[in-house]
Amino acid sequence: MGEIEKFRKFRKKMNKRILETGDINTKRFFSLDSAVYREGALDSKTKELLGLVASMVLRCDDCITYHILQCKSLGVTRDEFMEAFNVALVVGGSIVIPHFRRAVALLDELEGED
Repeated sequence: MGEIEKFRKFRKKMNKRILETGDINTKRFFSLDSAVYREGALDSKTKELLGLVASMVLRCDDCITYHILQCKSLGVTRDEFMEAFNVALVVGGSIVIPHFRRAVALLDELEGED
């Protein structure tokens, strides 16, 4: 099983477990998180790109992976990803570079490159 599939499987398993055992506040937060990325004044693609940039600046690799997968499913192109990565780099500074590397590696893997 590849790393992407491991990520998806673990995330699904643990989200289910958290929602089974969490209280109303946990469930509300998870619901809010899902609702925020739905179509609205901004389309879902733009919202996912915003989430990706924020995740890179906050240096959360799990979140970066999640948003790259979501963005890819919404048709984000390599050029759009690279522009978003550059925004994260400018906002977050050089500390973002390791996350930038991992994000590009993941994108390469998704696109079947080595």
